[in-house]
Amino acid sequence: MKPADQTTGEAQQPGEPGPGSEIGPSALLDSVSKSFGRLRESEQKVARVVGAAPDWVIHATVADVARRAGVSEPTVMRFCTALGFSGFRSFQLLLAQGLALGIPATQSVITSADSVAQIVSKVFDYSVTSLDHARRVMRLEAIEAAVSALSSAREILFLGLGTSGVVAQDAQQRFFLFDVPCSAPVDAHLQFMAASLAGPDTRVVAISHTGRTLGVLDSVKAARANGAKIIAITGSESRLSELADIAIIVETLENRLSESRLSELAD
Repeated sequence: MKPADQTTGEAQQPGEPGPGSEIGPSALLDSVSKSFGRLRESEQKVARVVGAAPDWVIHATVADVARRAGVSEPTVMRFCTALGFSGFRSFQLLLAQGLALGIPATQSVITSADSVAQIVSKVFDYSVTSLDHARRVMRLEAIEAAVSALSSAREILFLGLGTSGVVAQDAQQRFFLFDVPCSAPVDAHLQFMAASLAGPDTRVVAISHTGRTLGVLDSVKAARANGAKIIAITGSESRLSELADIAIIVETLENRLSESRLSELAD
């Protein structure tokens, strides 16, 4: 039976620290600990949950955290705001980064005072952290479904514009090794023409970090109309993921384009 909190009568989660106790060793968790005293009593309950199970929190929803802390969802949002975050998601992402390799985002910012060695270290450290985060939150069932779909393809069409176009061209080069006809047109008009010629045996891999690139969306719609199977690689739930048969969400810390390209290439 869980011990009851004497001030509220609510059951405490196993291993939760009491009020005023240290919440964790990393930079963000230390910040939560130092801010504990100025938080409202209800917000302190959220802080205890974060300190007791940070690995769980990075995969939880606002509703999950609220339920475990015994507070309302707005209280969870107020807790994040009190710590200087725009919302729960931004808090969650920074927490995930700190847990991955212990590299706070504030330490990854390049300044004019940094030496070349410091800049190189920050770039590599942050990239590794972001890739590790993407790996942790990636839905493996989507990867498995994509592998199955691609293995039966007669041809593969890669779509992407701008930075995502670079990823599409890299994928085209790699997939030639599987002895499957591949194409990755760089022009939006050529992409649309190729998509219009796609058929049921075509696999279209559409890449867009925002999932809102109009040229890519138009080509995907044209390919879908012809019965092609669509595999999307995108940064979040979006219009592109809605149109896709299989959506691979590549979530990176703070959604920086450089890290998103690295994660998309890794996929």
